[in-house]
Amino acid sequence: MIPAAFDYVRASSVEEAIAALAEHGDEAKVLAGGHSLLPLMRLRLAYPSVVVDIGRIDALRGVREDAEMLAIGAMTTHAAVVADPLVREHCGVLSAATGQVGDRQVRNRGTIGGALAHGDAAGDLPAVVAALEAELVVQGPGGRRTVAARDFFVDYLETALAADEVLVEIRVPKLDHGWGYDYQKFNRVAQAWAIVGSCAVVRRENGRIAEARVGLTNMGSVPVRATATESALAGAAVDPDALRSAAEQAAEGTEPPSDLNAQPDYRRHLARVLTRRALERAAGG
Repeated sequence: MIPAAFDYVRASSVEEAIAALAEHGDEAKVLAGGHSLLPLMRLRLAYPSVVVDIGRIDALRGVREDAEMLAIGAMTTHAAVVADPLVREHCGVLSAATGQVGDRQVRNRGTIGGALAHGDAAGDLPAVVAALEAELVVQGPGGRRTVAARDFFVDYLETALAADEVLVEIRVPKLDHGWGYDYQKFNRVAQAWAIVGSCAVVRRENGRIAEARVGLTNMGSVPVRATATESALAGAAVDPDALRSAAEQAAEGTEPPSDLNAQPDYRRHLARVLTRRALERAAGG
């Protein structure tokens, strides 16, 4: 289909983008890599009257160290995140999961900020940043504010971003000192959205699990944490039976969607299986 008519603004700075958004309010949408917004516009599921293109703002690209965190510019492409040496060294799970986003064309054009601001719980990265307990930095007319990942995703395709705000940076912790990780994803074809995904990050101390976090993809209207699994693993021995038992609780409290790809019961089954696999690799059990 052909999108509805719209006006186009190419912003040369974050401030210019914010000014355009403030002027047009809910009628405007931000265009980053375009792989989330443009399909919705073609299907007439989104029909902004103004599109604000931030693709030329170089200040929003790149990865840098900031004490115990990595700061990633929102316009950094998926391919750049996958290849970045800082991400690979300090937050390998983000590199590994981003490498499973879409296909090569999507990864070369799509951006980490666009994927997160889109707010689709079927996307890979929302569950990953939830498991990492990342922070998202947004900027509006009043300046910058930081939103915890757990508070950023509000509902399906809805985030904590105000109409006149832009996501400018994603801050993720360095996973050093005993952390292991894995991201497991089940989908119909390589470039499709995940039917279910599971991101596990585990910190080991003296042969036991000191801390475990599990983020689930496409198990609700927002990315969810498998809190029952996390609680079951706290202080547990790194043992296959303990990991398997904890993974059986992964779907507790979730409300997975029903669609042409899978029914809720099947998604709950996948969540348990994928979480077990992710935990086994993350914990080395």
